[in-house]
Amino acid sequence: MGKRGQILFGMAGGALWGILVCATPMWLDLPYLPAALALPGAFLAPGLFLAAVIGRLAQRRFFDDGIIDGDPFQPGSGAELDQRVLTNTVEQLVLALMLWPFVAMTLGGAVVIALGVSFTVMRVLFWFGYHLSPPLRGLGFAGTFYPTLIGTLWAFAAWAG
Repeated sequence: MGKRGQILFGMAGGALWGILVCATPMWLDLPYLPAALALPGAFLAPGLFLAAVIGRLAQRRFFDDGIIDGDPFQPGSGAELDQRVLTNTVEQLVLALMLWPFVAMTLGGAVVIALGVSFTVMRVLFWFGYHLSPPLRGLGFAGTFYPTLIGTLWAFAAWAG
């Protein structure tokens, strides 16, 4: 399977994952959890993941004389890949910060708790995938992006209907 095939497979898996993540709290008929209680918990695990990536980059800088002074990372180096993971994670978290409150208020807090756990699991897969083979990061990317998008569309449909 070529790079595009791997990425397409990851995208499809991420979309399926998104549907399962958003639907499972409703299928399990979990009790309603107010948004104000759920949102801090939903962002806890993603925040800890972000701290881990930042910490890993700081550790790389501390132990590498070539980058300790803030010089750019060598293209293709582990540090550069970690920087890409950090950048994309911040982008995904900004998107989540903008959309998850609406999801929590519309569909209930259990959905955003599931989104937060899912986000973190998929970010770990994204990080490892980037280091193993860049096309393998597709599942981690899609598994982070699509649940946020699907949850938002689902919430909008519930709100409009």
